Amino acid sequence: MSNTVNLAEKFAHSDKFKKLFQDGMSLVEESAAYLDGQGRDNAKGLPRASAMLYGSESMRLTTRLMQLASWLLLQRAVNEGEMSRDQILEEKKKIRLEETTDSSANPAWHNLPVEFIELVTRSLALQNRVITLDAELYGHTTQTQEVQHTNAVSQQIDLLSTAFGATRR
Repeated sequence: MSNTVNLAEKFAHSDKFKKLFQDGMSLVEESAAYLDGQGRDNAKGLPRASAMLYGSESMRLTTRLMQLASWLLLQRAVNEGEMSRDQILEEKKKIRLEETTDSSANPAWHNLPVEFIELVTRSLALQNRVITLDAELYGHTTQTQEVQHTNAVSQQIDLLSTAFGATRR
């Protein structure tokens, strides 16, 4: 029997995880509100190259945040005893936590709205934290397993349904 303490496991069941969860979900809401409101208005006045970068980065931001929200919801379900470790390992196959390329080297990046850059930066920091925690808790299964993604929207709906205990019709 080992006397080793798994710090990641301890963190996952702590108030610090609850804070991470709240911060992550708040970032999702804040980003959605920005992209649907002020962000849309800000994007209209951008030069062509910056507008194209804004469009692609906003899609990356949205996708990244949906994946992070799914992971956080699954981990919370495990913490609250709603799912077993085996169930989460099966559901995690649908989540893609991937490190992304840094677009800040693109000259058009500096023309993007400051608020948008801040949201992207915060989402990348959250992603790095979750990737690290995931690797410590489960190994590298999230990033190394090949998964067919035929319908990303349907996949996200399935993940959210699983996390909230609802069945999909």
